[in-house]
Amino acid sequence: MTSHALLKLFNANKPAFGAWITIPGVFHARTVAQASPHLSWVVVDCEHGLIPLVPGVAESVTGIQAAVPSGGPSAIVRIPATGVTASSSWQIKHALDGGARGVLVPLVSTAAKAREVVADSRFPPAGRRGFGSPFTHGTWEMTSTEYLKSANSSILVMVQIENKEAVDNVQEIAEVVGVDVLFIGPYDLSISLGYPAPSPDPHPEIEKVIQNILKVAHSSQKKCAIFCTSGAQASKRAEEGFDMINVTSDTGAMSEAIERHLAVATGN
Repeated sequence: MTSHALLKLFNANKPAFGAWITIPGVFHARTVAQASPHLSWVVVDCEHGLIPLVPGVAESVTGIQAAVPSGGPSAIVRIPATGVTASSSWQIKHALDGGARGVLVPLVSTAAKAREVVADSRFPPAGRRGFGSPFTHGTWEMTSTEYLKSANSSILVMVQIENKEAVDNVQEIAEVVGVDVLFIGPYDLSISLGYPAPSPDPHPEIEKVIQNILKVAHSSQKKCAIFCTSGAQASKRAEEGFDMINVTSDTGAMSEAIERHLAVATGN
């Protein structure tokens, strides 16, 4: 059975640092997952990234979870469909059948949509997810019977709070049974509320909103996550009490490293 590093850190009430991947391929995913022993989760981004749900998710998840002998970081899949679309059910199905340890749904703005996401992520009687993938249990290194018994308690349901409607409804969303994480998207959140995107930090008024979301999440016994773009920014968020913090992305880290090394090489 593969490990679930993110869930272990959640249960221990310790901050979990992760990274974002936007480029497809099992070797790419494995390389990112092997980059640091401090990496506890990796988001496979099918919303703004170039990774297709099928078969891209299964390939990336396999690369992540098999990255180290004891089990790699937890693979979380962000689906393309947002909370404002008619249905995200089939995309959640593909993400979880691909072996994801959790699903992240963008732009969830109401408690009703959050309940729908939960139902699509859980097998009956807790939800309405269909059972039948011949591959998922193998990715988790267990039998299909074991997977069916453990999936509901192991899969993390995450909803993104990133527009005005979600901010207005955040208390009701946080109270939805089965939602595990409120994930703050500071870029869309800033734009939605009429402020410039973070550069690199959010506007002070947006920061007030962010801190309130954190407070609401914790008061409802839910974890709170946030997208950061640097180690320094992520460290600050951990000190503030965030439970799940993105540190960097594949494209961002590659670009920064190439620029930095070439600057040293050329003396510029």
